[in-house]
Amino acid sequence: MKVLLDTNVILDIVETRNPFYFNSYRVFSLAAKRVVDAIVGAGSITDIYYVNRKNCSDSKQALDSIVDLLEVIIPVDTKAEDIRTAINLGFSDFEDAVICATAMREKADYIITRNIDDFSTSPIKAVTPEQFLALPEYDREP
Repeated sequence: MKVLLDTNVILDIVETRNPFYFNSYRVFSLAAKRVVDAIVGAGSITDIYYVNRKNCSDSKQALDSIVDLLEVIIPVDTKAEDIRTAINLGFSDFEDAVICATAMREKADYIITRNIDDFSTSPIKAVTPEQFLALPEYDREP
């Protein structure tokens, strides 16, 4: 199964954001164990670095966290076709539309996000980490 992790889920892990950290990390653990293939839009990586850099002691530490993430999560490019697709999806938030279009092109089974309302018109089902972990194949501690 392939899932696209939204930026907010990854930041929950990197920033240890409670109360969201635990379930976001459980999803990440499934990817680390290669139970699922986790992808992220390459543009999200710069956003993650930016937010994390503000809370790190130095830029090397922030960059090291990106390197660690890339051991588990596969970055995928945003292509021109994704932008065109996103424009036609009718989302109120263009950034979310681009994430959805990328997930569509990559044939992701789910978009895992804490903001499922932002993906209410998405052709790819958006679920929270909790909803994903409640699926029968993952409803157990990793």
